[in-house]
Amino acid sequence: MPIDPETLLALVAVATLAGFIDAIAGGGGLLTLPALLWAGLPPVQALATNKLQGTFGSLTATLNFIHKGEIGLGEMAGTVALTFLGSALGTFAVQQIDPGLLRSLLPLLLIAFALYFLFSPRVGDRDAHRRIGVPLFGLTAGFGIGFYDGFFGPGTGSFFALAFVALLGFNLRKATAHAKLLNFASNLASLLAFIAGGKLIWFLGLAMAGGQFVGAWTGSHLVLRQGTALIRPMLVAVSLAMAVRLLLG
Repeated sequence: MPIDPETLLALVAVATLAGFIDAIAGGGGLLTLPALLWAGLPPVQALATNKLQGTFGSLTATLNFIHKGEIGLGEMAGTVALTFLGSALGTFAVQQIDPGLLRSLLPLLLIAFALYFLFSPRVGDRDAHRRIGVPLFGLTAGFGIGFYDGFFGPGTGSFFALAFVALLGFNLRKATAHAKLLNFASNLASLLAFIAGGKLIWFLGLAMAGGQFVGAWTGSHLVLRQGTALIRPMLVAVSLAMAVRLLLG
């Protein structure tokens, strides 16, 4: 579809900001998906193109965290596979089931998560006690949140971060890094499903991916430097912003 240069530049700028926010706290889709709809894309094409550019952002942040030694790939391999599977099934299910009930419950969940990040003593710079093992984490949080991402999507990065803190006792910087790994897995699974359906606008998604690369690279470096002092308020703010956006429709 034709996109004028001014609209294209605006979308790339939005993707850059979204990549920055997403690398720190998740929720970048809160910016990019409405922007794509504003640009005139039909809803299904907007979702597919949004997954394409978002996958590049989550990949960029993940590679940076791996390079800095923040992610244990061996320990997370099974969880990554289960997240991928959950997202693929969720992408299939959303074509069969009305997600209206989930849409109405999500703002309340996001507000509850914001309060958890704000007040829980487990959210900090030090690891806490693990409540479950990694295999069970993969079967529950990995598969479940992956399914949610394929089915609906908003807040996935925040949900993964919360799961790592609450269930595996990760400190907030480590949780954010591992959340991007699982978010990349879920994005990739959903993206492949959309590619199979032929719904992507490739040139637009790839142009926005350039912005995502810049934003995600910058945001992930800030996470490594600032830690909890940056991530905690961003998670709270993004969760509340997504809740308000969903409540207002």
